[in-house]
Amino acid sequence: MEILPILSDSYTLGFIGAGKMAESIAKGASRSGVLPSSRIVTAHSNPSRRAAFESIGITVLSSNDDVVRASNVVVFSVKPQLVKDVVLKLKPLLTKDKLLVSVAAGIKLKDLQEWAGHGRFIRVMPNTPAAVGQAASAVVLAGGGHSANGVVAQGSQSEGDSNNTTIFVGGLDSEISDEDLRQPFLQYGDVVSVKIPIGKGCGFVQLADRKNAEEAIQGLNGTVIGKQTVRLSWGRSPGNKHNGNHYGGQGYGGHGYGGHGYAARQNQDIAMQQPAAAIQGAS
Repeated sequence: MEILPILSDSYTLGFIGAGKMAESIAKGASRSGVLPSSRIVTAHSNPSRRAAFESIGITVLSSNDDVVRASNVVVFSVKPQLVKDVVLKLKPLLTKDKLLVSVAAGIKLKDLQEWAGHGRFIRVMPNTPAAVGQAASAVVLAGGGHSANGVVAQGSQSEGDSNNTTIFVGGLDSEISDEDLRQPFLQYGDVVSVKIPIGKGCGFVQLADRKNAEEAIQGLNGTVIGKQTVRLSWGRSPGNKHNGNHYGGQGYGGHGYGGHGYAARQNQDIAMQQPAAAIQGAS
């Protein structure tokens, strides 16, 4: 089957799961002008949840099946423990011409790919200011992720690198210090180094042991460090260094954190950018 580009001026965004996270992202997208609410759909049986979306002009359909059929980009915003069952149930409708996005914490890309039956998946960890369009989101792309112009993104090598012990921490408040960031990680093992790039709203923590780093991601993702809820995922392995500014091989500079399936932007929610922008810097 030929994978056609997603037209950025006409695609429809669908949310599987109409909870607070989906509502925040949808509001941020429509209010910022990234995507009109008339091109956003979801489904929910609860009258109050339906009303919350309908009040901002979003169409609420009768079932998740209808949402998938109506959408070019499908965002799975259900609780992590429900993701597998939901994706498997919808699998017959998750054709390769659709771009799939997961905002569930702790779910690996390889599992999302397996459940969906293809690799056109993006994993996004938005932080709390998404509703006002000021979020910085870490984006991990599977090997089959395609942009609107058909470009194939590189796979998430950092996640699959068994030697990588560097963790990306997104959603940090501006007042947090290196020591503030270090403390929560000490319970998981020896911390090799901590770096907080100035003005980026994120940090990088390198542990000495891979297993300890995995446990830290599982244990601290979605918790409060400093004043804000943080989102954790793999940073770049120290062996993968780029020219220019870098920390542990995880490049940083400007608004993007490029390479090996990673990207982060401030002042806009990257999940709600036109599909091409969602993989900018990762191809």
